[in-house]
Amino acid sequence: MSQVIIGRDAEKKILQDMLISKEAELIAILGRRRVGKTFLVRNYYEQHLIFEYTGVHEAGLGQQLLNFRNALHQAMGSTIPPATPTNWIESFTFLSEILKTKLTSEPLVVLFDEFPWIHTSKSGFLSAFGHWWNTWASRQPLLKVVICGSAASWMIENIINNRGGLHNRVSRTIRLLPFSLKETEEYLISRGIRLDQYQILQLYMAMGGIPQYLKQVDKGESAGQVIDKLFFEKNGLLKLEFANLYRSLFANAVHQEAIVRLLAKKGSGLSRTEIIEACGLTTGGGTTRLFEELEESGFITQYVPFGKTARDSIYKLSDEYSFFYLKFIEHARASGEGTWHKIAAGQSYNSWSGYAFEAICQKHILQIKKALGIGAVYTEASGWRYIGKKGEYGAQIDLLLDRQDHCINLCEIKFSTKEFIIDKRYAGELENKVKVFKSQTKTRKSIFPTMITPYGVLRNDYYTNLIQAEVLMEDLFSR
Repeated sequence: MSQVIIGRDAEKKILQDMLISKEAELIAILGRRRVGKTFLVRNYYEQHLIFEYTGVHEAGLGQQLLNFRNALHQAMGSTIPPATPTNWIESFTFLSEILKTKLTSEPLVVLFDEFPWIHTSKSGFLSAFGHWWNTWASRQPLLKVVICGSAASWMIENIINNRGGLHNRVSRTIRLLPFSLKETEEYLISRGIRLDQYQILQLYMAMGGIPQYLKQVDKGESAGQVIDKLFFEKNGLLKLEFANLYRSLFANAVHQEAIVRLLAKKGSGLSRTEIIEACGLTTGGGTTRLFEELEESGFITQYVPFGKTARDSIYKLSDEYSFFYLKFIEHARASGEGTWHKIAAGQSYNSWSGYAFEAICQKHILQIKKALGIGAVYTEASGWRYIGKKGEYGAQIDLLLDRQDHCINLCEIKFSTKEFIIDKRYAGELENKVKVFKSQTKTRKSIFPTMITPYGVLRNDYYTNLIQAEVLMEDLFSR
């Protein structure tokens, strides 16, 4: 029996359109490990899924073919297993023979999971798959083939942008992202877990909206207890996850990990040049691919500063789990029950929580726009910083919403466990940011200083004289 699929409305619409179309479909689903690609396909297509095969990481051709034979046996529903294919051309011939007997009146779905892992060195899998699709599968109107892969960069290079037999063959592409805060809340409720929004925010800051991570939350546990269990216990799932995460996605993960580690130390982000110099990389196609791989897999995000071009982009670490792990877990000595509670009372928690909350806000721009009443206004989101020359004030702005209606929301993102208070010093900083921004950008648009905080801002004279709008934690939980 299928389980309830939380969120994924746009993705379900695509899957439904493909199912009812009058022609063969080849659908590619990309998304990082544990984000729910297989779950989505299995549950949405439960009544139509006729064949499923999953590649095995670092397994040889012989093992992959044996597993394919086992998948064929299961699809056949017979007691006698078929012979193990000797190569991939033969494998697809066997698959076609089975499907011919079943493609009669209802659409049927074939799933190839962890597709990049199937294509082992010199195996000929990709060319055999392309040949099978072009010569037989694409001519079966009732056949819908889904290929999933966690290695997003491999999928894009070898499937989406394929220049050989699969060129322009993919019908639709789905990039499955982690849950939003609202979807995280709904997912936990679906499992009988009821936490307040601050507790959910704490979990999200540590592990993001990854369904498989959230699945580890048990009833009656606080966010602190969950973090202790998953990160600080000896065999905690997320204590051990990092070692496998990048190596399972990238053929040689050394450089990708180096970039991620560097950005974890610099929450405000770094330019491409700064990253290349710090990591000892060269400027060229290989390095460009490193950045693309990490972006496509959702680990880093490129931000173009206000008034600048892509050449001036700043890269930030956007994977909550990696940031949390590198900040608190990798070299941690403390472990066991109560560890997170102790850490949360220290200064390192304050610096981390500020950057983690800002990263979450960057992923919830639509919710922020909705809270500000500008959901229908065309808006470009960016950040901005100015390094002052000698004798000048510099300024850095977390988030700018540049609106088509001739206004700019200059957003200050502040994490606080209670109502945030604007004091004289901070009011001066904010006034200076507005002043520097106006003078350096020469903008003629109206500037609306805007606060984004979990519990709002105390209404004092500084608030009244400065702040034009605010967004609360509860607003980030909207659809």
